[in-house]
Amino acid sequence: MKHWLIYPLVILGSCSPKPSTEESKAKVIQTEKDFAQMAKEKGIAAAFYTFADSNAVIKRGNQLVKGKEAIKDYYSRQTQRGELQWSPTFADVSGDLGYTYGEFTYSEKDSVGNLNESKGYFHTVWKRQKDGSWKFVWD
Repeated sequence: MKHWLIYPLVILGSCSPKPSTEESKAKVIQTEKDFAQMAKEKGIAAAFYTFADSNAVIKRGNQLVKGKEAIKDYYSRQTQRGELQWSPTFADVSGDLGYTYGEFTYSEKDSVGNLNESKGYFHTVWKRQKDGSWKFVWD
């Protein structure tokens, strides 16, 4: 009889409601902003490693870099001395997947001190993790 009473409590205790779509959008937007802030403060390589899902893929030029560790290796080999800034202008979420897009600016000084900037658009696909956090699966 004791076991019968424990099982319903375990089942009920493990069921937690999923956040609303609006709550999820807000969380994805904040995660994207935290990602950008970390890139500014700790470097691009650290940020991409921290916010990548274990199966993440990035496309750089005509190359696909697959997996969190490969992404870490890719950015560790880069000689980027500049600053990458970006901010999401749109987000949407459906279930455990979401996406953001917006504009980015990469600024870097050349060997004589002239500032060069590259501007463009980014698109990130996010996946909700088991702990409720979001990690990118495509960038």
